[in-house]
Amino acid sequence: MNICLFSPEEILNPLDIQDERAQHILKILHKKEGESFSAGIIGNQAGTAVIKKISVEEKKSSDGKKIFKGGKIYFDFTPESDGKKLYPLKMIIGFPRPIQLKRLLRDMASLGVQEVHLTGTELGEKSYLKSDLATKGEAEKFLLDGSVQAGSTQIPKLFIHQTLKNCLEQIDLEGKLLALDNIEPSQSLSCALKEKPQKAIAAIGSERGWTNYERQLFRQNGFELLSMGKRILRTETASTVAVSLILNSMEVLD
Repeated sequence: MNICLFSPEEILNPLDIQDERAQHILKILHKKEGESFSAGIIGNQAGTAVIKKISVEEKKSSDGKKIFKGGKIYFDFTPESDGKKLYPLKMIIGFPRPIQLKRLLRDMASLGVQEVHLTGTELGEKSYLKSDLATKGEAEKFLLDGSVQAGSTQIPKLFIHQTLKNCLEQIDLEGKLLALDNIEPSQSLSCALKEKPQKAIAAIGSERGWTNYERQLFRQNGFELLSMGKRILRTETASTVAVSLILNSMEVLD
């Protein structure tokens, strides 16, 4: 946890000592009264919070059988910047296994992509779209985790689509359009990125890749089919590699 993020309402109020953020401040960072920690408002400013007071007291459970620590951390927040900006890169990703999706969302947020569009695909497992992670509220928790890891207040926007056709109809197609495909690529992603893009959208298929119909949809919408070598990668691995290559070509990692 490289920054403690709060909603606009939370930043104005003391933090409950049982909150995960409070536990991190006290047990991992070992902060005391008068000391500071990195803090920010979700989607807004980043800055420094100074601990004014740590109030600790013993409390009993409602049945009176358990005793636990209660209390609050009182702090003052001073904004210092608008936070780390997200990069002008949108990702279209075929819905992977839920356990992979958790890692993928964290990594996409840590790397600072602007938008994540999760989509069902013709060869993808349909049951994945019925998992808890197919709801925005659950999935956004992992984007938040990735943003905290990156020390960023800005969180990528998340969109969930039932089919690739729906996705391409709803996404704003601007910038360089890149679809990763190891079946019918016109050239490699590295070659395509020699002309450095200012904005880009990159598409990564689910476990079994794209169908001929989906490849045709990409072509009709102006995407170029590209490869990343001969090896077959997991969806989350391919996504991380592709984002890294694209951001490097944008020269935002210098």
